[in-house]
Amino acid sequence: MTTMQVLFLFFAAIILGSAIKVVTTKKMIHAAFWLVVALFGIAALYAMLNAGFLAMVQIVVYVGAIAILFIFAVMLTRKELLDKGAALNNNKTIAALISLVFFGGLLLLLTNWSGFTKMAPDLPEGDMVAKLGEALVTPNAYLLPFEVASVLLLAALIGAVYVANEARSE
Repeated sequence: MTTMQVLFLFFAAIILGSAIKVVTTKKMIHAAFWLVVALFGIAALYAMLNAGFLAMVQIVVYVGAIAILFIFAVMLTRKELLDKGAALNNNKTIAALISLVFFGGLLLLLTNWSGFTKMAPDLPEGDMVAKLGEALVTPNAYLLPFEVASVLLLAALIGAVYVANEARSE
């Protein structure tokens, strides 16, 4: 095994382990912190693929913005950060069976796929980051979805503060 393969397996194990902890932990705030660990692992995989820009976007946007916004929303809206109910419900066996069926189907699909033996084509010449930045601020490209996402995040933060203040006044 090469060093890159060992690093990939290491980061994949971190991502899978923290993803399992996200859905099985009893404290909501701990789930948010495990989500941050999983997102950092994904950023590490991007860095291994020489996609430094995507790795930094992963850290800044997902870890720095969305996960922190989620943590603030949990801290603002919850009186206690400990859930009283069970983390898993009675449908866990059905969910496990369905996930195993989907995993088997995906494994069967990917074993017959010829893409594993092919190499990715070379990237076109030019500064991809500059082209992406230009696409984000050009009115004919992605300006509207970019601004809609920022307004949605702002509305979520304002809603969390409103709900937290309404709970205090009762």
